[in-house]
Amino acid sequence: MGAEVPGIVKLKCSVKNYDWGKVGKESAVARLCAKNTGEETDGDEPYAEFWMGTHDSGPSYVSVSVEANGGYANGGLESEDGMVVRVLSVAKALSIQAHPDKDLAAILHKQQPGVYKDGNHKPEMALALTEFEALCGFVGLEELKTVVHSVPEIIEVVGSSCAEQVLHVNEEDGETKLKEVLQSLFTKLMSVSKAVISEVISKLISRLNLKREVRELTDKEELVLRLDKQYPGDVGVLAAFLFNYVKLNPGEALYLGANEPHAYLHGECVECMATSDNVVRAGLTPKNRDVETLCSMLTYKQGFPEILPGVPSNPYTVKYLPPFDEFEVDCCNLPQETSTIFPAVPGPSLFVVMTGEGKLRTAFSEMLIAEGDVLFAPANTQIAMETISGMDIYRAGVNSRFLEKSDALALNRQQE
Repeated sequence: MGAEVPGIVKLKCSVKNYDWGKVGKESAVARLCAKNTGEETDGDEPYAEFWMGTHDSGPSYVSVSVEANGGYANGGLESEDGMVVRVLSVAKALSIQAHPDKDLAAILHKQQPGVYKDGNHKPEMALALTEFEALCGFVGLEELKTVVHSVPEIIEVVGSSCAEQVLHVNEEDGETKLKEVLQSLFTKLMSVSKAVISEVISKLISRLNLKREVRELTDKEELVLRLDKQYPGDVGVLAAFLFNYVKLNPGEALYLGANEPHAYLHGECVECMATSDNVVRAGLTPKNRDVETLCSMLTYKQGFPEILPGVPSNPYTVKYLPPFDEFEVDCCNLPQETSTIFPAVPGPSLFVVMTGEGKLRTAFSEMLIAEGDVLFAPANTQIAMETISGMDIYRAGVNSRFLEKSDALALNRQQE
């Protein structure tokens, strides 16, 4: 593939075979893994996550030490404050979960280091490669009232008194009251016994199947039926009614702050996040659940989440800037016989070639790149790319707003 450019190194990356991943050649992760590692993939095995970065759970390896580039292999911020980039191929719903803020992460790590393995937060962003579905945040108040009114199984679980509180609360009652009512509803639902929830969901599925005979089901109702096939009798099946059902088109992104509930459902995405492995789960999972912590930690904000369309930075590149310091992502779709330049930035970058092939140039040299290649570029490196056949490249780096703030602070110190 050509000699390596000084300062630019190719990475051999890690893969995760979780059971929710797409199987064999249906999985973008499997295709990237085969190209990146040169190893054959198993056509019957699920390929869920392709990890890029230095996280202990899925480190990448290089032929020369990336740490020589200022200790910034994990994305630009020292040690635990770095960044992990992954590609996800989702065939089956991931757990209903949230990630703690830094203060709570430190407490959980101290109390249960075997479960919560670090003291960092985990803001993240999912950038859709295909149509991508997720549950994210709680529905708005009016939709919540409609849900409670039209899904009798929820009332059966939480009780009529709790349901009445939801039906009678109003925006005028204030944010504190709204949060209190929603938290009470959600906590009662998620804390119900397995025996009760199994019986109630059985009634729910029977009722929806009967409804289907007389009218078309809503998207949310169809989703609930699908989730029950994946996780029969799980409380997350009923809880799904309380969350926003988000459908991203390719090129749209969803960002998730600390203490916000979510569950990825289906599709493929590039995911970027802070370096942490802290996940608090409470539904749609065979893994460890911490219902009490999840119900107590959530913000209980209501309303549809913001979708990031990205901002064009040149004819072929779109930049996604979430409100987090740790990262930003560029999506570059180069048509046939075109070229582009990634300007030098103060922080390092990770590049992944999703499709196609082409050539990478710096001021020093050039190298051939192709699908599955993952590259680390040190700070202050301008990179030109060109292609004959077409190429799709993603770049992840430290959020430029953070770098601008850091530069301004450094300048102020020098002037003092």
